[in-house]
Amino acid sequence: MGIIATLALTACGDREDDGDDNEGGTASDSPSVTEESSPTEAAEQYPDFKACMVSDSGGFDDKSFNQTSHDGLESAAETYGVQTAEAESTDPSQFEDNIQSLVDEGCNQITTVGFLLGDATLAAAKKSKNVDFAIVDFAYEKAPANLKGLTFNTAEPSFLAGYLAAAKSESGVVGTFGGLNIPTVTIFMTGFLQGVEHYNEENGADVQVLGWDGTDGSFTESFEDKTVGQSLAEEFINQGADVIFPVAGPAGLGGLQAAQDAGVWGIWVDTDGCVSAAEYCDSLLTSVVKGMDVAVDQAILDSASGGFSNELYSGTLENGGVSLAPYGPQADIDEELSAKIEELKAAIISGEISVG
Repeated sequence: MGIIATLALTACGDREDDGDDNEGGTASDSPSVTEESSPTEAAEQYPDFKACMVSDSGGFDDKSFNQTSHDGLESAAETYGVQTAEAESTDPSQFEDNIQSLVDEGCNQITTVGFLLGDATLAAAKKSKNVDFAIVDFAYEKAPANLKGLTFNTAEPSFLAGYLAAAKSESGVVGTFGGLNIPTVTIFMTGFLQGVEHYNEENGADVQVLGWDGTDGSFTESFEDKTVGQSLAEEFINQGADVIFPVAGPAGLGGLQAAQDAGVWGIWVDTDGCVSAAEYCDSLLTSVVKGMDVAVDQAILDSASGGFSNELYSGTLENGGVSLAPYGPQADIDEELSAKIEELKAAIISGEISVG
């Protein structure tokens, strides 16, 4: 399939034009498809262009990567006057039919959200060469000319979050868990682990990380079940963890709930939790942010304006594609620690510290 399970940080601009012409197809009855008109206030640069999106099984209200990516679609509609349509998935079995349903609706550009849509997106791009595709959180070894990967080196800000967690931990134990053991999840966990290890090395400390050892760890095995996420976090807290870093979409909200209930800290992922999950804001140290909305918006504009390419996009600390959110209102980060985090950020950008 020409797919690599990686978050490569170099451009993969190879093009291939194999595959059949668009043959059309019948959409499944199961996908939920919603069409939206462009806002009347929108600048009408591209009123005849239709940009569309397919979620993964977490849905567009996951307070995480689907929701943030969807914000990019909404931004493009408001800013560029494009028409939009969307198909929300509730199960991976719907991915192929969801994509085809939007092709059949006449979408000019389709963004798919999430690593798990990699195969279905590649197949659709090869079949429907007249449609531009972008996929969040996936890179291809050889992408067709009409398919662009949007990736994010979240290990970098996760390193900063790990260092922060270790510095704020009073028990000397922190915990992280993922939704699935896939690269777009474990990249967060690895960066977090490395940040804790760096803190230990610099300070002669021995802060322990529960849930990930760099190879294996704890996973909810889905992105939907908040109860499982809460249970995992409670196990960590019972073992002494006073900072919880869930990387599991909606299931991760259970981790924040457990942290809030126990009076310990949480760190959110993908978007600023004080915005997307505001009910937990007072329990958050910070969030590891992926600029998926900006990347999606740009991919849509590139397609509408005729500037689309299959060159892989990689969001980094240097280009602002990933970041650490502002500290939570109750985090009480002193000036010395704040300055240290900025120093580490600069060292990562310069290459002095290697992360990932």
